[in-house]
Amino acid sequence: MGILNVTPDSFYASSRNTTEAKIAESALKIVSEHGDIIDIGACSTRPHSTPVSESEEAERLRMALTIVQRETPDATISVDTFRPSIARMAVEEFGVHIINDVSGGEKTDGEDVTPMFREVARLGVPYVLISHESTIRDTLMFFARSVAILRDLGQKDVLLDPGFGFGKSMEQNYDLLRDMEKLRCLDLPLLVGLSRKSMIWKSLRVTPEKALNGTTVLNVIALIKGASVLRVHDVREAVEAVKLVSDHHLL
Repeated sequence: MGILNVTPDSFYASSRNTTEAKIAESALKIVSEHGDIIDIGACSTRPHSTPVSESEEAERLRMALTIVQRETPDATISVDTFRPSIARMAVEEFGVHIINDVSGGEKTDGEDVTPMFREVARLGVPYVLISHESTIRDTLMFFARSVAILRDLGQKDVLLDPGFGFGKSMEQNYDLLRDMEKLRCLDLPLLVGLSRKSMIWKSLRVTPEKALNGTTVLNVIALIKGASVLRVHDVREAVEAVKLVSDHHLL
């Protein structure tokens, strides 16, 4: 899953795509490097950021989806959003294939089921469920509860994202990676997003721009521990990691 941010403020500056030419170039690069999914985000969720308005997110996404579908018409497209209305627009107007929700299905006061759960179940597209829990035990419990709710709503396809960098300290991120194979008991595909995150560059005392090698190391560990999808900024390097791990039966 190649990341295509159409934001001016994503934590990794080189991933920012704010012009039509840059969006087209990035989409074509993901496909040419054999990425399987293009994940388009129009609202930064970096730590301490303030989300843009719903209308701004929708405007950015409409522009990006139009360009990406024109340039890479056969690509599988995911939209990275926490807003049910944006998910609905992306699927109903553009036929987006996957909704990647970084909120973890956040509920509002007084609701027993999150609006995003209801929306994706109605739309009938695969859904990426992220966990903001800080331990493997709590992550397992959260996933089990949430998947049960989604199943009751009729949701068929769910991918689980352990949520590296969301609601966790540095050590909690590494503890979760160390124990990640325990999530296999849920028998659902695991989507892992480690790419250039602070757990890498802060630990190595570098910057996100210098965190590719560290990202590759952790991506290989994630694959060995059960990851089915790697969400990355650097597609070619991730594809090579997948090839080596799978071709030589290291799983």
